[in-house]
Amino acid sequence: MIQKTLSLLFVLFSLLGFSQKTIQHSLESDILNTTRNIKIYIPEGYEMDSIKNYPLAIVLEEELLFDIYVGNSVLFAKKDKAPKQIVVGISMEETKGQDISFNRNTGQLTSTANNFYAFLRDEVIFYMESNYRTSPFISLFGEGYSANLISHFLKEDTAFINSFICINPSFSDFIGGELQSYNLDKFSRKDNTFYFYTNNSTSFSTDKQNKIDQIQTALSGVEIKNFNIINDVITTSSSISATSEAIPRAMTKIFEIYSAISDEEFNEKVKDLAPSDAIYYLENKYLEIDFLFGANLGIRERDIFAIEKIIIEKENGDKLRDFGKMILKLYPTSHLGDYYIGRYYESGKMFKKALKQYKIGYGKMDPADPNSDAFYENILRLGGQ
Repeated sequence: MIQKTLSLLFVLFSLLGFSQKTIQHSLESDILNTTRNIKIYIPEGYEMDSIKNYPLAIVLEEELLFDIYVGNSVLFAKKDKAPKQIVVGISMEETKGQDISFNRNTGQLTSTANNFYAFLRDEVIFYMESNYRTSPFISLFGEGYSANLISHFLKEDTAFINSFICINPSFSDFIGGELQSYNLDKFSRKDNTFYFYTNNSTSFSTDKQNKIDQIQTALSGVEIKNFNIINDVITTSSSISATSEAIPRAMTKIFEIYSAISDEEFNEKVKDLAPSDAIYYLENKYLEIDFLFGANLGIRERDIFAIEKIIIEKENGDKLRDFGKMILKLYPTSHLGDYYIGRYYESGKMFKKALKQYKIGYGKMDPADPNSDAFYENILRLGGQ
């Protein structure tokens, strides 16, 4: 019930909250020999920062799915669960049957679908990257037979799509063989991160459930470190509800690295690390966020505190200085980097160096910060040394 209520709120939020930030554009296509209507959502703050880049999401069937996707993207960004995104919706209202058609006897795309595929790859993405500040992270989003078309992008020799979001997929009968022919191991050779999301649902026909289950079972055997298979199952009696629930569930997974360290992430990936490895993990997390999403967050204080105990309690706190230097590298305006370096010096009875570091950190703090008085106690404690 909570999930369904949230889905309705997403729709309402999307309809009311971002219409003034949406651009309608007729894109001339040499491949299709016509113009196609696209709808572009530009996130809040885009015009105010001329340097920041944004992930690009391409949503097929914008008439049905654009608003709900954008509504979710706005809410996730506001909750700091995902970066702000540029979203482009592709109109398929009059051409859907041709755009996503395939040969029922072979699974191969028809000539018109191949043209639409090339239009997305060579013209839509090129136009968006040429005219907007996009980051390297590209998502393709489609439902039903549109999801089947998206799966064909896995065959590209050069991996340039990061997330393939296949909602309520209606794959061809040949999808299993097609996936095997795509040589998914190529993704392991890319210094990047990839996601392939599918959902099953109790609202589907028995035949469709069985087909998706077979594909998900086969995909679960794919073990490629940087190619994340997300097999989802949604319990609902409505295919519409399955769609509205699948979108936020997919976004939660594909932007997992962007979010602050959760209890699950900490327990599975961090808690047993040595201090130097924990420092590397945190630094690499934020470098990857910056690279993939164009979001230079600095570093979240809650993530610093998440691994603080590891640094302090293991190896006699010998990595405190390295911890502080890493924080200052990613977030030079934070007082916490200076604090940990100062604590390192103080533990080694190098009081003058510790006092200097504490003073530098205190100078970065807002006097109105409720923690500033507590931080100043470090200076008072060492002032007589």
